[in-house]
Amino acid sequence: MHFQYLIIHCTATPAGRWVSPEDVKRWHTAPNPYGNGWKQVGYSDLILLDGSRHQFIKHNNDQIIDSFEITNGVTGINSISRHLCYVGGLDKTLKPEDTRTLQQIETMLAIIHEVLTYAPHVKIAGHNQFANKACPSFFVPTWLKQAGIPEHNIEWRGSVPANNHVTQ
Repeated sequence: MHFQYLIIHCTATPAGRWVSPEDVKRWHTAPNPYGNGWKQVGYSDLILLDGSRHQFIKHNNDQIIDSFEITNGVTGINSISRHLCYVGGLDKTLKPEDTRTLQQIETMLAIIHEVLTYAPHVKIAGHNQFANKACPSFFVPTWLKQAGIPEHNIEWRGSVPANNHVTQ
């Protein structure tokens, strides 16, 4: 299928809490009641607290989402989307908050720019624009606009959540 969306997610874990790729994989693929019981992890890539990137799914950097690249990020659009997740998304009281570190923001922007080199028409959005969830705990379009991402790459569906403060 044609690559149409890059969706940004968070792990919905407290600020500063270390989460490993193995943790996320277990949450997604372990059988119920220990995980979701999915065949494959829900994200293509994970950005750790230190800004390092873990690729769950080795994608071939083109404008097609091959069957082996499909992950379970957003019901109904997985076959046309890649899913990028950062560790964090909750404050110390477990309320949604943009907890991205400077290193995570830098890596997220680098991945976005990388994607735009081979998929220049992709739309970028947050999970909360497709589902009634706080994830990724900020309104992605506002941040993208502030970051200088071209307007034609910003998906504006949905409304600005009440907690729309963006870390710079």
